[in-house]
Parts: sequence; C-alpha cells; structure tokens
Amino acid sequence: MNKNVRGSTIMKGNHYFFAVKLPSEAKKFIHQWVMTNKEHFPFKRWVHPEDYHITLAFLGDQEIEMLERAIAAVEKIAKEEKPFELTFHQLGTFGKATEPRIFWLDVKTCERLTGIQKNVYNQCIKLGFSLDKKPFRPHITLARKWGGTDPFQMNLLDLYSFRKSFSFSVNQIVLYETHLDQTPKYKEYHVFRLDA
Repeated sequence: MNKNVRGSTIMKGNHYFFAVKLPSEAKKFIHQWVMTNKEHFPFKRWVHPEDYHITLAFLGDQEIEMLERAIAAVEKIAKEEKPFELTFHQLGTFGKATEPRIFWLDVKTCERLTGIQKNVYNQCIKLGFSLDKKPFRPHITLARKWGGTDPFQMNLLDLYSFRKSFSFSVNQIVLYETHLDQTPKYKEYHVFRLDA
C-alpha cells in the first residue's frame, strides 16, 4: 500500500483511466432517460449517474511513478486544447446480441474528441503503458450484463431512443481512480482543464 501525492491510498486492485468528464447537466439528462426507460431494459447493474464518462485510455493498476509521468504528459496536451462540444447520438450494446454485456449511449463523430484521444493514447504508449488496441469507440456506459428472461431485442434501441438532441461543452479531462467497493465507483485523481 502506497500513499500518493494527493493523500489518497493506492490499494492493490485500484485501476486508473483517462476520460472526458461529463458536466452535471449532461449526467442529469442521461439519468432522466434511464429512470423513465430502464424498466424496458432489465440489465443487472446500472451505472451511477456520477460515474458517467467517456473513456480515453484505460491504464489498469499502476505505480505512482507511472501515473505521475502520464499526468505530466496529459497536462501538456490539455494546455494545447480548447473546450469543445459533443452531442449525444444513439443507444447501442457490446457483446452477444441476445445477451449484451454493455449497454451504452454514444456521441456524434467529433474530430476534436478523436484527436485528443489519439494524443492521450499515444503518449501513454510512449511511456510504456500497455493499452487496449481496439479502435476508439466513444461511449457512455449506462448498464452492464443483460438480466432479462427473454433474449435482448435490438429493436428496443430504436423504440426507446433519445427523442431530444442534447449537446454539452467539454472543458475537462480527468484521471479517474476506481473504487469497486464504493458507490459512485470512480474518484477524481487528477483534473486537466482545457486551457488553450
């Protein structure tokens, strides 16, 4: 067990990831939809509204020294970036079509978001992190593990899709620390403001 420079304790099993922080109004918009429609989507675990985010790079369990190097690198990236806008798009799933493991909401294609993710990802690779090689698919996880007695029906995604467009400004990237025994599960370890 180690102490980090911010006073929190790094326990074996805590993971870290860089993500776009959603503003409170965006989280509220998603949560309102969830509370209205979740009965039609019997997933076993729904994400706490405070845990909504868009992952940029998942670092896993890391030593303080590696985290500090990553923080320094992303700090430089953030200082070169201006705030930008994202718009929620459509619902989707990952995993088996009839028993999805992840239920998500994505955002419309945004070159700024793609560029920032690429820069963060590449810097982490240069520092020696082992990252997921799957193509970047920006999304907000809403729920996990299908729990319905009947197979999941893909037509539900269109039937209960978001009817209103919602856009929001992104002005922060966060390095989150996971605490799987708590709710919400993700704590802000370091915040990066887009300051250009």
